[in-house]
Amino acid sequence: MTLVTRRTGLLLGAGALAAPALLGGARPARAGAGMMGASRPDHMRFPHGEFEVTTLFDGAVQLPGPYPIFGQDQFEEDVADLVEANNLSSERMEIGFTTTLVNTGSELILFDTGNDGTQRPTAGKTRAHMARAGYAPEDVDIVVLTHFHGDHIGGLMVDGAPAFPNARYVTTAAEYDHWSGSDNAMVQSNVVPLAERMTFLEDGQDVVSGVTAMAANGHTPGHTIYHVESGDRRVLVTADTANHFVASLERPDWHVRFDMDKEAAAATRKRVFGMLAAEGIPFIGYHMPFPAVGFVRENGTGGFTYTPASYQMFLEG
Repeated sequence: MTLVTRRTGLLLGAGALAAPALLGGARPARAGAGMMGASRPDHMRFPHGEFEVTTLFDGAVQLPGPYPIFGQDQFEEDVADLVEANNLSSERMEIGFTTTLVNTGSELILFDTGNDGTQRPTAGKTRAHMARAGYAPEDVDIVVLTHFHGDHIGGLMVDGAPAFPNARYVTTAAEYDHWSGSDNAMVQSNVVPLAERMTFLEDGQDVVSGVTAMAANGHTPGHTIYHVESGDRRVLVTADTANHFVASLERPDWHVRFDMDKEAAAATRKRVFGMLAAEGIPFIGYHMPFPAVGFVRENGTGGFTYTPASYQMFLEG
C-alpha cells in the first residue's frame, strides 16, 4: 500500500500541473484583447414619487483650469490647493453637461436642451441619449429653459427646425427680455423663432403641478431653477447655480467667469445650497459629475461639501 501524505500530495499536484509543459503540451500564446476606448454611462433614470426622472449626458469639454475660470478673485495657488486636496488636477478640468427629463405620467418635460453638436463636437448628445433612454424627440411636451447660455439652448434647433417639434416652451420674461434684444447669434436663431410657443413664468409659479419655478438670478438675469415634488419625494433642478462640484460649492463666494453678476450669483449659491443642506434635499446640477445627482452638507467654513447620490434615489417607500 502506498501512503500519500499532504506533502507528497502537494508535490504530485505540482508535478501534474507542470506535466503538460514537460510533455510539450503548453497552451499556445494568445493575443491580448483589443483596446475598446473610453466608455461612460449616457443616462440614469430613477423613480420620484409618481414621476420618473432621467438625467441625460449631453457631453463634456476639457480645458485648462479650474483657475482662472473659478476663483477669478483669488490667488491661483489657493485655488490649486483646494482642488488638489480633493484629488483633482489644478491644471486641467472637465466640465460636463447634463439635461434632465421629468415624466409626470401626463407630460414629458425636458429641462434645457444641451449643446449644438456641430459647434461643440464632444457634446450635443441629448437627443441621441434620449433615444437610448427610450424616448423620441416627438415625445417631449414641454421644454423648460433655465437660462439662455449656449450650452443650454444649443439643442433647441436641428437644421433650422425645432428639435422637439411637439413641445411648448417655458422660461422667464427676465431672461427672454435680456437676451432677445441682443446680437447673440444663437439666441436669435434658436430662441426668438419659438417666442409664440413660449410661456413666461415668475418665481413660485408652476410649469405643471409639482414642478415649481424658483428665482436664482446672478448667473444670468433670469436664471431660474425648479423644484420637482411628487408624493414624499423632492429634488431641485439647480441648472448653473454651481458650475463646479468643488470650487463652486466648497467656496461659494469665489467669483466664476460664467456668472454675469458675480455677487448676486454667490448670494444665490449660499441661499440655494444652504436650503438643500438644511432640508436634506437632493439636487440635479447641470455641471455636476454625471449622473449629476447629489447632496450637500455644510462644511463649517461657510461652504458646502458635495456627495454624489448612490442608492438613495432607488429606495422604495
